[in-house]
Amino acid sequence: MTHRPQQGFTLIELMVVLLIIGIASAAISLSIKPDPLHLLRKDADRLGQLLQIAQAEARVDGRAITWRADAKGYRFSRNSEVGAGVDDFNGDPQLHPRAWENTPMQVSIEPRQTLRLNAEWINPPLRVVLSDGQYRLSVQRDAAGVLRVVSRP
Repeated sequence: MTHRPQQGFTLIELMVVLLIIGIASAAISLSIKPDPLHLLRKDADRLGQLLQIAQAEARVDGRAITWRADAKGYRFSRNSEVGAGVDDFNGDPQLHPRAWENTPMQVSIEPRQTLRLNAEWINPPLRVVLSDGQYRLSVQRDAAGVLRVVSRP
């Protein structure tokens, strides 16, 4: 009876190959930078959703909510019920102060005004333009109060 040599790979050889593939895929995934347009769109989408929530809160509560932003982040605030203090929504799960995903961010509001969301059901059109220096997106509210993200050239 003749004995043929075994064909195939040993377990150690397979483990070495898997280890090499794992190291290579980790190196590639770490070297890939996130797409700045994707981060900008994520910020714009989240802002649109939060503005809808703040508008609904202002209608239910009857007090106006102000939105302020800078290059690092943004916050919602309103006058508190008791005294002359300001509620910054620090403990609120949705409207708490947030940082931009894509920083630094350039923000402009058209028409030039402070962004105040009040209890009115009919509000003038509004545009919040977000820019990372390379791309521009805007969150627009039409006369019906519908918010949507629009690409800007």
